[in-house]
Amino acid sequence: MTMNCPRKTRLLVLAQSLLLLIPIALAQEPTATTPAKPPAVAQAPKAAAQSQAPTKIVVTTTTVVDPVTVKDRSGNLVADLRKDEFRIFDDGVEQKITSFAAEAYPISMVVLIDNDLKRKDADQVEPSLRAIVGGMSTSDEAFVCTFDQYFHEGHGFTRDQDKLITELRRKDVSSASAPSIAPPGGPFEGPTINGAPAPGAPMNDPSLIAIKGQPTKALDDAVYSAAMLLQDRPWRQRRKVILLISDGKNGAKFNTHKYDETRAELLRQGITVYSVAVGSAYFERKLNRLDEYAHDTGGEVFFGAKSETFEDFYSRITEQARNQYILSFEPRGERKADYHTLEVRVRREGMTILTRKGYYDGTFATEAPK
Repeated sequence: MTMNCPRKTRLLVLAQSLLLLIPIALAQEPTATTPAKPPAVAQAPKAAAQSQAPTKIVVTTTTVVDPVTVKDRSGNLVADLRKDEFRIFDDGVEQKITSFAAEAYPISMVVLIDNDLKRKDADQVEPSLRAIVGGMSTSDEAFVCTFDQYFHEGHGFTRDQDKLITELRRKDVSSASAPSIAPPGGPFEGPTINGAPAPGAPMNDPSLIAIKGQPTKALDDAVYSAAMLLQDRPWRQRRKVILLISDGKNGAKFNTHKYDETRAELLRQGITVYSVAVGSAYFERKLNRLDEYAHDTGGEVFFGAKSETFEDFYSRITEQARNQYILSFEPRGERKADYHTLEVRVRREGMTILTRKGYYDGTFATEAPK
């Protein structure tokens, strides 16, 4: 009996100690088993960051964008005009200029060369062609094409100036250099060998038989085709240009696209045409297609008779195309027709202004709001 008493005492002390530990364990249990704070607290910063991210919204506006070139009495570019020195009129109604830019932009250019020149004219043009590259910057791109009765597409846009020089050096633009052969899918439907008309086969569609003394070149079709090559170039970031080198002769019966249709496409895309007149166009200097396309799109026509003159023209054209003022406005006033005339004036005296002469409804800018 006496031997069991210490054992009972020890058990009683142990039980009491365990009872004292229970409150401590219960106090610590929530800390050990409570889960982490709700995920919403941890994700709050991420959600805030997402709400601050800009949303890209593209809208079609009624903003008309008009490139403008200004020259002084000596023919030099004027580059220091301010926004408040310009006035712009739409169908005779003065408009508020909503945006103004005077920055240099890279060029996307189709070099469109008449492939049916007289030999003496071709001898003047061919040596000058490589000089076109001299006026280009490393960010400019060009697409070299030729035309006669048909449009002959080149090898695509490139910024590689060595490739362009090689391509331009190989151009033989004399009418005696090769017969005019329709490209694949062209109007020729007679027998062919390797894609070319067979010996003895008629060269043209019977409906396009040339009349003696009348031009057989399809200049309007060539300009239209050149415009279509530029349609996917971003004209808000680049200047879209056609450099047209020709004697200006144009056979009306050989064109599928008439002048008005071609002009509408040029204006729709914001393309500027610069013409270099050779041969008879230089001596006659009368209103012809070269002058009309340049005049209506805000470009200029250059008349030359020597290779050295042509080389100077190319440099001036690329500089002029790259450094245009860009005026924008939202048309106001009564809209009676699809075509609207444009007029730009500057407050300084003695300035020559080159700008397109009008635009069509539906040729508005598409842009992201700032």
